[in-house]
Amino acid sequence: MEQDKTVLFVCIENVGRSQMAQGFFNKYAPKGYRAVSAGTKPAEQINPLAVQVMKEVGIDISRQKSRIITDDMIMGSAKAVNMGCMDSSDCPLLFLNNPVDWSVDDPKGKPIEKVRKIRDEIERRVKELAENLE
Repeated sequence: MEQDKTVLFVCIENVGRSQMAQGFFNKYAPKGYRAVSAGTKPAEQINPLAVQVMKEVGIDISRQKSRIITDDMIMGSAKAVNMGCMDSSDCPLLFLNNPVDWSVDDPKGKPIEKVRKIRDEIERRVKELAENLE
């Protein structure tokens, strides 16, 4: 049986943007694809507001875990998407080959209304990506 192709979503802490992208991609992914997310400096827990706004659209990311990006993830991915960087020294772009860079705002410390807008932008981009993979 052929293994699914992986789309890797990365950001620094892997607690907001990349986790939302993973949740959306796994919903919209064409057959034969799956999402993985990771970061260069993973944090302890997923952003509670990210979990909340994703539940509002019927996607539960509460059991997803923040992980460190590995060489195997990078080498095994069919496509890598950088969610955006504020910190140039830890930016995942430094480690990826041929990444797509979305430059999405970080939801960390933002009010819920802004986190919803970030979620909606991520969903739009993920849908577009998934459609272009088919």
